[in-house]
Amino acid sequence: MTELDQDTAYDAILVVSFGGPEGPDDVLPFLENVLRGRNVPRQRMLEVAEHYQQFGGVSPINQQCRDFIAALDQELSQHGPRLPIYWGNRNWHPMLVDTVQQMADDGVQRAIAFVTSAFSSYSGCRQYRENIIAAQQAVGAAAPVIDKLRVFFNHPGFVDAMADGLQDALVRFSDEQRANLHVAFTAHSIPLGMAETSNYLTQLDEACRLVAQQAGVTDFKLVFQSRSGPPTQPWLEPDICDYIRQLKDERNLQNLVIVPIGFLSDHMEVLFDLDTEAKQVCDELDIEFVRSATAGTHPRLISAVRDLIDERITGRSEKAFLGCLGASHDVCPVDCCPPPPPRPTGRPGGGSPA
Repeated sequence: MTELDQDTAYDAILVVSFGGPEGPDDVLPFLENVLRGRNVPRQRMLEVAEHYQQFGGVSPINQQCRDFIAALDQELSQHGPRLPIYWGNRNWHPMLVDTVQQMADDGVQRAIAFVTSAFSSYSGCRQYRENIIAAQQAVGAAAPVIDKLRVFFNHPGFVDAMADGLQDALVRFSDEQRANLHVAFTAHSIPLGMAETSNYLTQLDEACRLVAQQAGVTDFKLVFQSRSGPPTQPWLEPDICDYIRQLKDERNLQNLVIVPIGFLSDHMEVLFDLDTEAKQVCDELDIEFVRSATAGTHPRLISAVRDLIDERITGRSEKAFLGCLGASHDVCPVDCCPPPPPRPTGRPGGGSPA
């Protein structure tokens, strides 16, 4: 038995993710869950539904969660702690409340939650905490205590995984091509009001710098994608497609690598907004385009998650991180990543950078 096994007060791991449809009939009910409480026109929802239908109505995110859980389970089986892994989603099956109920039925008393978002924001951190609390309240007194792991934007394992993906993308260009090559890091855009109540931008900037430095890249910029709010509401910019056009106009860019650093795996936003729309813009402008891999099930990410679990269980004071921002807090303060202030018109904002 390892020290980790001896010290643990936990009896399960809970992976919490966004969820996604797994067939054409799932698409609209899924989007209705995502958009519940938001003043989004139905026509806009139908437009987004068509993005999913182009891929057979299947988002890759659920299968990627299964692959991630399988890899993590193997890592824990080999190195400890040997804890069962449960999985619950915010917006589609397996729904979080059903998973917490199953945990209660199985006698789980205390669990560690890993949320599939590396960065802090209302959508990527606090809202998941609210989802967990709502599920616990729905289950009642038998619900387990659930402690969320810290965000890991600067954990060496996450940085290594992203840097490996970037380096793999770079080698697809010749030395001559790399003389006129730019790297664009992308993350999910969020309303400015939400950005101002979190460390989202600061953490993204640091992660981009760390990954670029490790990959030996100096010509790079953080840009955004997948905005969904009304044109009158300010969101983080520039948008990746607008930025590509700007690069072509200003410097006649010939070669581009896009690094979806804000996404842990190849979500629909990656497949459509980058692999489809951004690629189409690059094709139109005669720009050679390569999209680097997300962290996904990279062995360094999987070992990083185990390290985060070990860190929480043993309570060790030395925590792994790179750069100058330090390790994020273990327990989120009450006022951590609050929702953005209401808009003057009363229309809610959105954004799901997870």
